[in-house]
Amino acid sequence: MKKVSISTSLCLSVPVMAMVMVVALITGAGLADAVNCNPMEMRPCLPALESSVPPTAECCEKLKEQEPCFCAYLKSPVFKPYLESPNAKKIATSCRVPIPTC
Repeated sequence: MKKVSISTSLCLSVPVMAMVMVVALITGAGLADAVNCNPMEMRPCLPALESSVPPTAECCEKLKEQEPCFCAYLKSPVFKPYLESPNAKKIATSCRVPIPTC
């Protein structure tokens, strides 16, 4: 009975690892970075993105955490317009986060 459960857990973990590796390759990030890429983490920046208020410290912190993921986000038709907006550039400058050349 134990052999069945071990082989079942191995069968389940191989596809999961394969998916994580594919995400890492697509984003161009390392395995650890790929797991942490989540554009929803940048929600604290929405007020600054949608208006002229300056970014909060939390926004800047999240931008710095998500910085390795920016090129992957720029490939997304959903997120690209936000990241290329004039306010996004102001936020990046204010937070001292470089805008990547992808």
